[in-house]
Amino acid sequence: MNVALDVRALPARLRFERPMTDDELFRFCAKNEMLRVERDSNGELILMSPSGLKGDDANVEIITELRIWARKDARGKSFGSNGGFTLPDGSMRSPDAAWLSLQRWKALAPREQERFGHVVPEFVIELRSKSDRLTELQKKMRIWIANGVEVAWLIDPKRKVVEIYRAGEPAEIHQNPTSVQGTGPVRGFELVMDRIWF
Repeated sequence: MNVALDVRALPARLRFERPMTDDELFRFCAKNEMLRVERDSNGELILMSPSGLKGDDANVEIITELRIWARKDARGKSFGSNGGFTLPDGSMRSPDAAWLSLQRWKALAPREQERFGHVVPEFVIELRSKSDRLTELQKKMRIWIANGVEVAWLIDPKRKVVEIYRAGEPAEIHQNPTSVQGTGPVRGFELVMDRIWF
């Protein structure tokens, strides 16, 4: 499936006559590697532009800190925004950073580990970029939680706010925190925010 897009028009949504299979979606993403692609529960593709240097710098910082902690903690694996998770509602989402327990990782077949695995990470982080609409990201955080993510952080450098989501609770809002501490599955993880704000 070949589609030419003007990245200035992103974010955008694409709807096809029938939803792409998992294999078709994986191939589409490989052919359009400059785009961030997700699939919603209705099979519609969500196309997002690259984050730019500032956003990518902050995201690399987040991924690096999560990876360093995950290695020390040794109970799970960390992932960046190129990894995709196929959720129980049929959507395929790619958080900016995620943590998945070794138990869930090892339960995946090798082919699932190479693709957008049918697995729910216990922890995700979304970093708001300049082109992201806040209401859409907040909706996405609720989708993560509804599909089984235990803890989800929405980091908004524009407002210098971190919103923490958990099942059955209202979002916990932190205004300009110096750091944010992990809870639940990522207890012991800490993210220093002065490296993230841009």
